[in-house]
Amino acid sequence: MTERVIAVVTAGLTTPSSSRLLADQLAAAVRDELSGRGVEARIEVIEVRDHAHDLTNNLLTGFPSTELREVLDTVAAADALIAVTPTFSASYSGLFKMFFDVLDDKALAGKPVLLGATGGTERHSLVLDFALRPLFAYLKALPVATGVYAASTDWGTGATNLRTRITQAATELVAALNHEPAHQTDPYENPTPFEDLLNS
Repeated sequence: MTERVIAVVTAGLTTPSSSRLLADQLAAAVRDELSGRGVEARIEVIEVRDHAHDLTNNLLTGFPSTELREVLDTVAAADALIAVTPTFSASYSGLFKMFFDVLDDKALAGKPVLLGATGGTERHSLVLDFALRPLFAYLKALPVATGVYAASTDWGTGATNLRTRITQAATELVAALNHEPAHQTDPYENPTPFEDLLNS
């Protein structure tokens, strides 16, 4: 069976964190999508908080520790990346940015990426388009069209809507891995009959 390596970079600050929870759900959806195609997925999860001191030392000295070098090499060698950050001041966290600051600027060139972010309110959902996409465009990565933002309400009554976005994003990432055009769901494909609208 063919194997694909998916690196998951999550920058939550607490244990557990909503960023890690979202990252795990995204990774599981990608694994399920690959499995449905007869492809095995090896998920490599990187908790950035575990490497905070090494990242700081790397920025100060210009050299990564042995452990940090292994983590950076894992991301560079992966077939695809899932990157999830908590939202701070309407942008990605400093810890998240620090990780990609020390990563070789060619490591993500041409690599499919699924972007995710978490926050307390839906008002910060544009962090995906106004902060994360420009960063990964600079790194010459290939973010899929659907990013996934999860607010506090998405973990309760909004879980179904979140799951739909996760599934769509995972499908797009696997399509990008296989160099296929992503299938977009047409909201007008199955319209509600007019009679049903009148009766509702």
